Amino acid sequence: MYKEDIMEAPDTVDTAQINLTTAAANAIQELLQKRNLEGYALRVFVSGGGCSGFQYGMALEDNIRDTDLVSEQHGVKIVVDEISINYLAGAEVDYVDEIMGSGFKITNPNAVATCGCGSSFRTKDDQAYGSGGGCGCH
Repeated sequence: MYKEDIMEAPDTVDTAQINLTTAAANAIQELLQKRNLEGYALRVFVSGGGCSGFQYGMALEDNIRDTDLVSEQHGVKIVVDEISINYLAGAEVDYVDEIMGSGFKITNPNAVATCGCGSSFRTKDDQAYGSGGGCGCH
């Protein structure tokens, strides 16, 4: 085996399974600049709760754990814990600016039911969680 055939371990694990749109990246960069948060990343995660069983979460933080999956898209570092990536594989984080309001939106191909407000979801493996809760899962 030649030296050129040996690949070095990357500094980060690629989480390209979560896609960040240009609009979301611009909104995040603007937030980081306004709050003077240099070196921070966007953490995307899933937690139990919400009317559908799970709810999405996002935070700006500089605490990256050894077990986190990290990637960079459009100049924004994205961090996901090893449990959440199982529920978020293939998801897209977007930023929408509409008449009814603006904010971040996650489109998740793993969700079989979503909350009417768009902040919680259920996967096919988690049908036992709730019946749809209070804000109208569909």
